[in-house]
Amino acid sequence: MTTEELQNTTADKVVDARGTACPGPLLAAKKAIGEISSGQVMEILSADEGTRRDIPKWATKKGHEYLGTIEDSGFFRIFMKKG
Repeated sequence: MTTEELQNTTADKVVDARGTACPGPLLAAKKAIGEISSGQVMEILSADEGTRRDIPKWATKKGHEYLGTIEDSGFFRIFMKKG
């Protein structure tokens, strides 16, 4: 997805993990993915640099679709769709 498309995406679930360091954001995402249905979008907010790599790898490994990342002021907005 383009940055513009991501900015206009409304997530079904938002996980705010900005106050945690690796592996906190990934653990929060793993827990939250069970709270949404297949095809729904989850947005993970994280200030941890490692999360930019970890979430896409984990999503692909588990059969989810990584949609993209937007860099905001001081944190990342990472989007994925549950498989």
